Amino acid sequence: MSTRAGGVSLAPFDALNLRPSGLRADAVDDPLAIAENQRRWAAVMAPARPVWLDQVHGARVVRLGLADLNEASGPFHQADAAVTTVRGVACTVLVADCLPVLLADVRGVAVGAAHAGWRGLAGGVLEATVAELCDAADCAPAALQAWLGACIGPTAFEVGEDVRAAFGASAQAHFRPTGEAGKWWADLPALARQRLAAVGVSQVSGGRWCTVSDRSRFFSFRRDRVTGRHAASVWLA
Repeated sequence: MSTRAGGVSLAPFDALNLRPSGLRADAVDDPLAIAENQRRWAAVMAPARPVWLDQVHGARVVRLGLADLNEASGPFHQADAAVTTVRGVACTVLVADCLPVLLADVRGVAVGAAHAGWRGLAGGVLEATVAELCDAADCAPAALQAWLGACIGPTAFEVGEDVRAAFGASAQAHFRPTGEAGKWWADLPALARQRLAAVGVSQVSGGRWCTVSDRSRFFSFRRDRVTGRHAASVWLA
């Protein structure tokens, strides 16, 4: 997963803003700066290359192949998760408070990446990604490893009763009252761990970094409104 360091974009996108230009409601960053930032990020995983998605806070998962590497400038798959068994293809999601979840089977047959904000989590994006990944790798969920990246932390993510209700009775332990009526602190990493455990994924790490509180390292949409995007990528070496 990238941080905001190491790029060429100017404020408020400083510095490694990786969000492709041309996506819906795109904040105005210099397309040349974005292209250079993306080139630097791709160099980290070379010879693999990232495949970008048009994320919509849903639960759709796409299976990526070599042909997707030719779509570097769009049009992008409209999906919030991707899976691949093809070397050279890096499954990649963009975030700036939402939780990125990277997955791999222990044999190294398939990998996947999911964009999990509260809507995606409640809508089943992790369950759908696990199912697609297990199908691709011909394995059980117990054979998967998951890594949770940086996201808005449990002392920064204030939500209303609608969000709390969307997760159902079994998830209420991951919401704490803020002290204001109808407002709750939501723990995205804990909610993700619960969802993964429910489908049989027990090997889970990460989820310790808060994008809102660490201004020097991370973009945060909730904190800054106009800001850049990190990338989280996973690929077969």
